[in-house]
Amino acid sequence: MRRRPRSFCLRTPEPRGASEQGMGTTAETTLALRPLGSSDLRLTAIGFGAWAIGGGDWEFAWGAQEDTNSVRAIERALDLGLNWIDTAAIYGLGHSEEVVARALQASPHTPYVFTKCSMRWNPGDRTIYRALNRRSVREECEDSLRRLRRDTIDLYQVHWPNPESEIEEGWETLAQLQAEGKVRYLGVSNFSVAQMKRVQPIAPITASQPPYSLINAKVEDEVLPFCLENNIGVINYSPMASGLLTGKMTAERIAGMPEDDWRKRSANFKEPKLSRNLRLAALLGEIGQGHGVNAGVVAIAWTLHHPAVTAAIVGARDPGQVDGIMPAMTFRLSEAEYARISDWVRANPA
Repeated sequence: MRRRPRSFCLRTPEPRGASEQGMGTTAETTLALRPLGSSDLRLTAIGFGAWAIGGGDWEFAWGAQEDTNSVRAIERALDLGLNWIDTAAIYGLGHSEEVVARALQASPHTPYVFTKCSMRWNPGDRTIYRALNRRSVREECEDSLRRLRRDTIDLYQVHWPNPESEIEEGWETLAQLQAEGKVRYLGVSNFSVAQMKRVQPIAPITASQPPYSLINAKVEDEVLPFCLENNIGVINYSPMASGLLTGKMTAERIAGMPEDDWRKRSANFKEPKLSRNLRLAALLGEIGQGHGVNAGVVAIAWTLHHPAVTAAIVGARDPGQVDGIMPAMTFRLSEAEYARISDWVRANPA
């Protein structure tokens, strides 16, 4: 039987310039873990997002990625106290799950591992299609267990509610997999409130995974209040808007991205939205500078400020990026700082 996660002590790397502020080289903090909905899963405030480490040559790639850097990034995150990893079968067309397994094979840590189903691909031409029928979901689960080298998936999520007509059949299958012990808890991703209400009578929803950031806050209207009212945990993805809010993005960097980086096709990475988004990142950097953290950490903290949000998914492609975002484990915005950012967003609509 697998061990429970034990990465509960955070060693925070020294922020750049910290020595000039009289801060120590590291600080140990006992983390306050957050319960995920009604489950017994207790999460650190951020988890490792494994989308980008799937590598290149597929429809939603982030460009080529060196697996050794990916493994080192995961190892670094776990060593610093993070206790959960979120991946999906579709990331890199199975490759992300394989890299996660490789990183955990020799690791002394036992994080929770979350993955997803519903997005599939044709091996020949690598085209993506959607399926939630019973046979497909079972096949995906078995494939993910094999790639991850695990007997059980801690949180198994429907990645997208497509095809719409198969939502109930897919969710019924997830409930059967749970009863068989192949998955511990069930989650949804990118579901509307109406879609969550459709599956709730079949089996409880432990968690919802929506996109949520300063650039995409639509779920504040209905999804987050519904989750809060129904004790459904929320693990939001893209809190740094796929790198836009890290403070390191520029028009020149975007222009130099490889052609298979999906962000080159995103409206948020093009004018007229790009200039506005980079000004927002500059504001976050200004606030973070006073605390010795970068703009990305401030962006993550803004999402964690919402009472419905349990924890945020944060991606990293090498150990250096991990060091940059790890202060988000404990950094929180004051009410005045949160209001300043929110006021700017209202005054500068996308």
